[in-house]
Amino acid sequence: MRKRREGAPFVDRRGFLAGGLACATPGVALARTSATDALDRFVTGEMAQAGIPGLALGLARNGAVRLARGYGFADLERRRRATVDTLFHIASVTKVVTATAVMRLAEAGRLDLDGPVAPHLDFPLANPAHPDRPITFRQLLSHTSSLSDARYYEIDFRVLGADAPKPLGEMLRGYLTPGGAHYSPKRCFSAAAPGEAWDYCNVGYGLLGYLAGRIGGEDMRERTQREIFDRLGAGGVAWRLADAPERLRATPYDLVDGKRVATAPVGLPDWPAGNLRASIAGFTRFVAACANDGATADGVRILGAETMAEMRRPAKPPSLPTWLSGQALGWMESPLAGRPLLNHWGGDPGVFTAAYVDPASRLGVAIFTNLSAVDPARAAIKAIAARLLELPPPPS
Repeated sequence: MRKRREGAPFVDRRGFLAGGLACATPGVALARTSATDALDRFVTGEMAQAGIPGLALGLARNGAVRLARGYGFADLERRRRATVDTLFHIASVTKVVTATAVMRLAEAGRLDLDGPVAPHLDFPLANPAHPDRPITFRQLLSHTSSLSDARYYEIDFRVLGADAPKPLGEMLRGYLTPGGAHYSPKRCFSAAAPGEAWDYCNVGYGLLGYLAGRIGGEDMRERTQREIFDRLGAGGVAWRLADAPERLRATPYDLVDGKRVATAPVGLPDWPAGNLRASIAGFTRFVAACANDGATADGVRILGAETMAEMRRPAKPPSLPTWLSGQALGWMESPLAGRPLLNHWGGDPGVFTAAYVDPASRLGVAIFTNLSAVDPARAAIKAIAARLLELPPPPS
């Protein structure tokens, strides 16, 4: 299940490796040089230590993709290599895309970030312990809405091997409204009032995607595809498993008794929180714009500079865990090599991903893998991200 502590030192379940990594697949931006050869050796070494079957990475600078590379295997059994076009399930990194879609609506004057969300819904929404305290868009974006995933993790809404048939709205009504199939006043909402405590919430991001669809008059998946990814020229993005060709998908691998075991891909009814699949070639274009004040080097703008700055501005809400140094709108902030950086991590069975943006240097990084989140994989991703961002290596 998607972990609530994506930036924290977490272990999924089990542990280790079986070796035999392929050499890197040449990327889209840089020819082979001594620097890229050194990077390839570094990345494959980190993968070998962590037992990561396949990995793809992208680096953007000043709004342009500077490097995109694939390493290892998208599918071990078929010996199918990971490439820049391999579709990885990016899990909760999806949330920064959902947040961007909401910020686009705010920028267009379609919603007020500090306004209540309830008037935009077709079902009632209120924390039963604080019925007079409205839940706002900003609170949902910053995980301070008082919605809770406690009940969510008890149910496990995932569907193995297929897209979830339950519509997003039906899932939300069943979870958030009295009398709903999964409603619990003390498990679906926290004791804190809206705005008073940080509590990472997948359901909150599912709700944001549903709101974006109602306010925008169109399913958020279609709108983001057309207005963000198509405009960026970011091919290789699929919101639905059915739209991700099997020949391009990275097979997810879990660790069972120390061995890598292929596991079924998952479909999620709360797709705005973590269902996106993307290639590194395409997604790095999105990261490039996020790190470059909302625009790519060739002038494609996904958000205005002021809106992007607001989205990336970290705050320190009450109850923020110690492994975070800040929470922005969608993006989180945590230390990398001793320096606070905006990022988001994602994890599901057989999936571990990360994206970093550094507005000061206009650098952005995305790293996708097809192994469950275990400590060695987490250490490898952090080390690779630090290398790409030209930061000192983390202490051994």
